[in-house]
Amino acid sequence: MPSLCIKTPRLTLTPITENDWPLFFKLNTDPKVIELCFDRKDELQVREKFDARLQPWVEGSASWLTLVIRDIKTQQPIGVTGFFTTEDGAYEVGYLLLAEHHGKQYGTESLAALLDWAVRAHQIGEFQAVVTAGNIASERVLIKCGFWLDEVVENAYQIGGRVYDDHIFRWRAPSTNA
Repeated sequence: MPSLCIKTPRLTLTPITENDWPLFFKLNTDPKVIELCFDRKDELQVREKFDARLQPWVEGSASWLTLVIRDIKTQQPIGVTGFFTTEDGAYEVGYLLLAEHHGKQYGTESLAALLDWAVRAHQIGEFQAVVTAGNIASERVLIKCGFWLDEVVENAYQIGGRVYDDHIFRWRAPSTNA
């Protein structure tokens, strides 16, 4: 894959590398980050997930395109964003930000840039996102980027022994007539 670097006024988004293990581990184990996303996993499970994310992304494959979000000035990591192709061929986005960067609009800025890049570079005109009911901050990011709530799947997911509904959001590029 050619060197991928998406830039915004405040951020750079580049493919994840082995050097990003500390960031990935923290994102996947910090209770403030994962509380409405998934149960905490042990280090081996997180490592397996990380190793899978290191695989090169190929359009249409089930592997993730995982990009590290960094502050453009300091190059300090803020989080990750990306997407993968689901079993039914849909593109699904996801993102996690370090807790100390919540509320700074980095999620919105990085997701908007990712969507723009996907449309321009790969003509991907539709995305979905699955959010656990109650994850209001994540839903706000999606809505600001033009997603809409399309479906609620009741009792779809369990975190910490509690059952949650899944909120399925959809996005379509403005120029897509589908």
